[in-house]
Amino acid sequence: MASNITRWSICLLVLLSIVPSVFGLYFYLEGSESKCFTEELPAETTVAGHYIAEKWHDDTQKFALDKDITIEIFVEEMPAGNRVFNQKLGSDGKFKFTSAESGEHSICLSTTNSGWFSAPKIRLTFDMEVTDSLEDALETAESGFSEMAQRIRDLNHKVGEIRREQAYLRDHEQEFRNKSEATNGHTVTWTIVQLIVLGITCAWQMRHLRGFFEARKMI
Repeated sequence: MASNITRWSICLLVLLSIVPSVFGLYFYLEGSESKCFTEELPAETTVAGHYIAEKWHDDTQKFALDKDITIEIFVEEMPAGNRVFNQKLGSDGKFKFTSAESGEHSICLSTTNSGWFSAPKIRLTFDMEVTDSLEDALETAESGFSEMAQRIRDLNHKVGEIRREQAYLRDHEQEFRNKSEATNGHTVTWTIVQLIVLGITCAWQMRHLRGFFEARKMI
């Protein structure tokens, strides 16, 4: 029984090591408030995030998307504070960055409040996925290979069409050559027959003339 539990535990750990790190959360922002969280990232690690910001509407008493909402996302390396990413997006946005060095990274989201007296309440649903940049490179390479394979298939199809066209032309040329040779053969045969007939005719005329001259005693 203990060996079965150990086996299942090892399989679970291996599965968790293969699956990329994904988490989702939601929090509230008011006014120009910002929320930050820290993530330990190895070097050359790709982080992809997706958020949905919904504004509280007093008239409907519920949160809903608002096109006037602007969310600013910025990422800093800790503890140096070097900003590696900064972007402003709408109420439904996606972002992506790659860590240059290993260490803690502070990922912050804040609202850009355009009003002087209003402080809207924002509910922000946030999902983030952490993957190795090598995996992204492999996926890009696979998509590139797929596109290249499709192009190769198209080229093979075109080459096949060209070969079929060439085979048709060769067959047509062979048929034309055979007809030309047959025609030439008939022409030669007819010429020989004409020569034979002409020779026989000449011989008969010579014999007839010789008999005529002998009968006239001219020879």
